[in-house]
Amino acid sequence: MGGLRELLEPYVERGELPGAVGLVSRDGRLEAEAVGSADVEGSAPMVRDSLFRIASLTKPVTAAAVLMLVEDGRLALDDLVAPWLPELASPVVVRTPAGPVGEVAPADREITVFDLMTSRAGIGFSPAGTDLPAVRPLVTELGQGPPQPQQVPAPDAWMAALSRIPLLHQPGEAWLYNTAYDILGVLVARVSGTPLPAFLEERVFEPLGMADTAFSVPASDLGRFTTLYRQGAGGLERVDAPNGQWSAEPAFPSGAGGLVSTADDWHAFARMLLAGGALDGGRGRLLQPESVQRMTTDWLTPDQRADAEPFLEGQGWGFGGSVDVRPRDPWNVPGRYGWVGGTGTAAHVTPSRGSAAILLTQVRLTGPAAPEVMRAFWRYAAEAAAG
Repeated sequence: MGGLRELLEPYVERGELPGAVGLVSRDGRLEAEAVGSADVEGSAPMVRDSLFRIASLTKPVTAAAVLMLVEDGRLALDDLVAPWLPELASPVVVRTPAGPVGEVAPADREITVFDLMTSRAGIGFSPAGTDLPAVRPLVTELGQGPPQPQQVPAPDAWMAALSRIPLLHQPGEAWLYNTAYDILGVLVARVSGTPLPAFLEERVFEPLGMADTAFSVPASDLGRFTTLYRQGAGGLERVDAPNGQWSAEPAFPSGAGGLVSTADDWHAFARMLLAGGALDGGRGRLLQPESVQRMTTDWLTPDQRADAEPFLEGQGWGFGGSVDVRPRDPWNVPGRYGWVGGTGTAAHVTPSRGSAAILLTQVRLTGPAAPEVMRAFWRYAAEAAAG
């Protein structure tokens, strides 16, 4: 098997990716490579500490924050969320998923923290499609979809808009994507009495040494910040420049997809998970082992996994990420936990092998190149961990 550089460089040479950073580790052994450039112009080489918009790799971090509040005794997983999120009190549900948003009925019950953590609160993107009447407002009113942090209203206004959108399914009934984790970001802030960025900085990033992880990039670090692209008809098209959407603090810090980070920063988070919540060097704990176990356990029913198959491939869902439940592909190992980001990022840990695999690119998952390189990387990481 060739090395990680040999795996990644052909995608850069063919012009499918401007660059990438890959990292694979197992039991203290680590391989990391940075290839290509931070943009298509080649204005700066990709380096190991290049900054990327990690999109939905934010979700596991938000899940960990909620579990810290559970361990603090500030809330419980079976608590109703209405005391902190009154906008979600007395929810209503569309009578049929394809029906109009005006035809609703009271929900069978209220939403719990556990519903949000398992993405079964009844609101979010449906594997059945984004054109359902109760799904379209997630984009038009809440700013869901491709991350654009400067275009999303502040949390209180966002929650007010959310309160006007009916649920697509009954709480606990179906797995729906993304929106639950933005709601959880608001929940963390309201329960803790601290804005989400400050809470994560104090309770997660500083203890783990994740110095480059935040909801925006300071001017002094823009030289390390990659440009974001999507695949267009004529090649790569720029979506966001370093001085764009992430160059200032957003009004709405997205717990679902707002963070910027580096491969080594996310690897610090991965090491914590693999250590059952412990910090490096015996410096204490971020989470108790029971919390990490909950986070990395599949909570979906077989029918829910089947309905979510367009999103989850041989996987269920834990807290903040997928959990492999069957070997659909060579890289699926039962218990492997992690997720992908729509900006071309992926991160997984495999507790049974003590391994972590992180791939950061800057091409949105809108064309074949990004999924292809991810699958090649996952295969490489699985072979490395098994060897």
